[in-house]
Amino acid sequence: MDLVEISPNAVPPVTKILDLGKLKYANQKKAAEARKNQRVIEIKEIKMRPNIDSHDYDVKMRAVRRFFEEGDKVKLTLRFRGREMAHMELGMQLLNKVREEVATIAKVEAEPKLEGRQMMMVLAPR
Repeated sequence: MDLVEISPNAVPPVTKILDLGKLKYANQKKAAEARKNQRVIEIKEIKMRPNIDSHDYDVKMRAVRRFFEEGDKVKLTLRFRGREMAHMELGMQLLNKVREEVATIAKVEAEPKLEGRQMMMVLAPR
């Protein structure tokens, strides 16, 4: 049995007589249990083009909803090729359409921004 200081900042300090090895073991088990229950949030990426067909768009949106149900963030990447660079407003319209569709289950974490030939937006589950 050992004299273990429980609360050193209290006046007077609080101590208990107990088995130090047993206390360390219990604290170790509690920390391991907390680590086991942690959930790592991943960022899933969905790549699209500005002139995506309606069926392809629906398939991508089903994947986006599934990612949100799993608790992951989604990064939408819109890649522009060739003459599509002249019509950035089509890309903005597509990202705004996605934003409106998932407004009930997700929030915008990073607004759409253009980086070179790609426009990106990050969504996080509510």
